[in-house]
Amino acid sequence: MADILPAAPRLPLRVILLFSTSSFGSEALSQARNLWLVYYYAPPADADRTALLKLGAVGAILFASKLLEAFDDALIGYWSDRTRSRLGRRLPFILLATPLWALFAFLLFIPPEGSGSLTIGLYLFIIYELYSVFSTLSGGPYEALLPEIARSSTDRVRLISIRVYFGVAGATAGLVLTGLLKDAFGFQVMALATAVLALAARYAGMFGVWKHVDRDQPPATLSLRESLRSTFSNSNFLCFLPTFVLFQAGVAMLIGVLPYYVNAVLGREDEGTWVSILTAVAIGAMLLAVPWFARLARRRSTSLAFSWAMLGAAATFPLLFVAGYIPGVPKEAQIIVTLALIGAPLAGVYLFPAALTADICDDDERQTGMRREATFFGAQNFVEKAAGSLSPLLLALVLLLGSSEGNPLGIRLVGPVAGLMTLGGYLIFRRYELE
Repeated sequence: MADILPAAPRLPLRVILLFSTSSFGSEALSQARNLWLVYYYAPPADADRTALLKLGAVGAILFASKLLEAFDDALIGYWSDRTRSRLGRRLPFILLATPLWALFAFLLFIPPEGSGSLTIGLYLFIIYELYSVFSTLSGGPYEALLPEIARSSTDRVRLISIRVYFGVAGATAGLVLTGLLKDAFGFQVMALATAVLALAARYAGMFGVWKHVDRDQPPATLSLRESLRSTFSNSNFLCFLPTFVLFQAGVAMLIGVLPYYVNAVLGREDEGTWVSILTAVAIGAMLLAVPWFARLARRRSTSLAFSWAMLGAAATFPLLFVAGYIPGVPKEAQIIVTLALIGAPLAGVYLFPAALTADICDDDERQTGMRREATFFGAQNFVEKAAGSLSPLLLALVLLLGSSEGNPLGIRLVGPVAGLMTLGGYLIFRRYELE
């Protein structure tokens, strides 16, 4: 892919590192929430905690909240693209919304004590909705800075590759260290730690690019209707959206089922420690795979590398169904090997979506003459959340088929379901045309 602006000055490494820092905090926060939120409110019957809500109720509440909040993304992106201020189009949103994003992330794990199911369910719905809105107000404009500050292919590859490692480190903190924190100090300390980390990392990234943000970029002038119509008529964007959504939703289901898997299939009561071990294995495998996928993207194309990652995930996710059934081999060893195989193709989730979206934004600029990064990222988040709201509901429905040591059928079926979803994404993405 040729440079978009060949004469653009190279982005300093210090700026790239600071901008990537945000991925560390946001991944730690989001992965900790994916891993523990459902389990916190609806632990299995044989756990040492009393359920706050029924499993089906938690799935329904998160589904409704995510679906409702999804409509904010495109509107916030459109708002950011049309904003005119002395700080530019993005920085005011990040500066003001980030503290509230962290606050409501912490409050998710502080339900009212001694309350009935109705009160707790209402609390979960409202706090999760506020968390999601401020996450979009902070994160959407921040993501839109990427194609704005990195205007050449070279800088984008450098920035996204480095951001992957920060994101992986954050996922490690969210998936591995939070289990240890939970076991040692409880859910509330774990939630506070991840919220503070996310706040500090986002501000570090914002101040790192403060001087490199284009404050003179003219606001987009399309009306909301014209902007949305132009965005959703981009054929390559329409190929990419469902692909990324299905891949991401499948990964979210696998993460959410791990505590149940450890408790029911492995029969371990120290699920926090074992979830940390398993996620560490998956993350290690993913780190080893990142250079290979990055090399494939450079030598062939980003779209081909993303396709291969999805195909690998579709092939390995279903292995979760059979892990533990091989006679003569300890269950722990089987699941560790399975998570190592599953982890490798997950590099595609972290490495390529932002680069593909940036390419689509450039293609749109050639057609409209306007930079509308926030609208595209907002539209992407809208569709992702609308469809992704199904992942906790689908996870809960599959677990209803069996989520105990005596009947783990639902737990085992999560892998094949996630694999089929990712395979569907791969088949759709074959129509993508940008190189």
